[in-house]
Amino acid sequence: MEEQNNNPLNIELAEEMAEGVYSNLAIITHSDSEFVVDFVRVMPGIPKARVKSRIILTPEHAKRLLIALEDNISGFEAINGKIKLKEVTALPMNFGGPIGQA
Repeated sequence: MEEQNNNPLNIELAEEMAEGVYSNLAIITHSDSEFVVDFVRVMPGIPKARVKSRIILTPEHAKRLLIALEDNISGFEAINGKIKLKEVTALPMNFGGPIGQA
């Protein structure tokens, strides 16, 4: 039988971190000892994008993140309906909107 930890973890969230960072692209790479997830914000009509946040995980924590995401997506879909994925063959640089000209 697994012993329960009665000491809850006190997690602090700084105000500037609480605002979050918007990302519409994640690039995932891995080595034999870690997974690296780069969160990027791609803007319409701009061919250059900057990594906004980088998270480095052990393989075990990457697997735990996968399981947690699957669980949360299942809960979301149970309430809101199935999330539809569009087939993406290439990253659209204009997001379907007008192309800027100088």
